[in-house]
Amino acid sequence: MGGIVHNTAGFFIKIFVFQWDFALFLLNSVTPSHKEGQVVPKGCPGHNLSWPEYVPPKDGDSRSACPMLNAMANHGILPHDGKNITFKELNQRIRETFNFAPSFCFFVPKFAADFLNRSYWKDTFDLEEISLHNAIEHDASLTRQDAALVPDQGKPDLKLVHDLLAEATGKMPDGSARLTIPDLSRALSKRRVDARKTNKDYSESFFHNMFGSSNSSTMLTLFGGAIDDLTPMLTEERFSEHWEPRVRSKFGLTMAKFNFTVLPVERGVDTKKIEKEQAATAAATETAS
Repeated sequence: MGGIVHNTAGFFIKIFVFQWDFALFLLNSVTPSHKEGQVVPKGCPGHNLSWPEYVPPKDGDSRSACPMLNAMANHGILPHDGKNITFKELNQRIRETFNFAPSFCFFVPKFAADFLNRSYWKDTFDLEEISLHNAIEHDASLTRQDAALVPDQGKPDLKLVHDLLAEATGKMPDGSARLTIPDLSRALSKRRVDARKTNKDYSESFFHNMFGSSNSSTMLTLFGGAIDDLTPMLTEERFSEHWEPRVRSKFGLTMAKFNFTVLPVERGVDTKKIEKEQAATAAATETAS
């Protein structure tokens, strides 16, 4: 009986959050955006483009498969040891740091609390715990080898990161490199093909693929695809100097708005094309030899 009540309550919470999110999406369309340098609220780390000192993690510190959460700990926005964080604190800090909508900031920590079988309202977690396989963490990540191959998901795989950044074909207004939606789709395609080959325990589902595209799409929304900003975030898990979220909407990035990026990224994934390209390259190499 308790499980039925819990599931029913969870259903109505989700309905409320999605309605709340859509209302914020509409409000963003009729309210002025934040000015440059003012996206992070006054009095919060990162306001006026000034971030706290970056301190790399030390032995014993807890880190997750998410570069952005790790960066928050590395800059002291979350506890530097990455431990005993409340889900409510995570909600608030993500909202202040990245300008996600409050609906978004509630939904994700609540989801994390649920898959860890903890209370969003009163319990705590360590960063490494949210790397539970096939919850938020998933195979074919763009910055981590699969958990079956590298159980510690707290550190980036620098080769994967550099392969990702090398996909950039776009240009920022100043001429510097930028990742685009097609670039990200191609990078995800390659990773899924390669992960299937290298990980005998590889798993994939529509849910995991959508989560992979969602995680990756923050590079395009919050970072504008800018390689200059993504390089320190993905390699060192730190904020670049004078960075701020490129989403300036008054009520932050809503899930409804985010899907305008996530869905095209996932629709553009074409693993069959990558498999054909790799087969053609292998055949050409064999012929040449």
